Amino acid sequence: MPATLTKAGASRKEGRETTLLLIALFKLLKGVLLLIVAFGALRMLHRDISSAVIHWVDLLRIDPDNRFIHKIIVKSFGIGEKQLRAISAGTFFYAGILLTEGVGLLMKKHWAEWFTVISTAVFIPLEIYEMFHRFTPVRVGVFLLNIAIVWYLVNRIRQHK
Repeated sequence: MPATLTKAGASRKEGRETTLLLIALFKLLKGVLLLIVAFGALRMLHRDISSAVIHWVDLLRIDPDNRFIHKIIVKSFGIGEKQLRAISAGTFFYAGILLTEGVGLLMKKHWAEWFTVISTAVFIPLEIYEMFHRFTPVRVGVFLLNIAIVWYLVNRIRQHK
């Protein structure tokens, strides 16, 4: 009987490690994607953003009369260099946070678990506001995923004690 308990305990530990690895990879993926966005925003400095958006719409053969694409085109006319710099700076900062979380979790550092709980939980009220402001299935999915990450890591931290 003790052998089955050992196997069950090992299986649970393996599952916890897999979950931690998936969270780390998720944070790293988001961080890398945000770095791409930040560098893209920097590349757009001193360029006509609306022309670039229209070029990509043509290149990808997307219908410019599509309501979503049309909104993007219209909004691109109002973006200036100051806004691009702010977008880039904020995106670099947030990417740095996500990459720090991801690397720390990959290295199984206890501080990274705390850091991820705090930095993820801080945005939950904003996510709730955004869901009530404009409800979309993607926002609900992101909200639920972040709740699950916080819940999992809090339980993991409590087990360390």
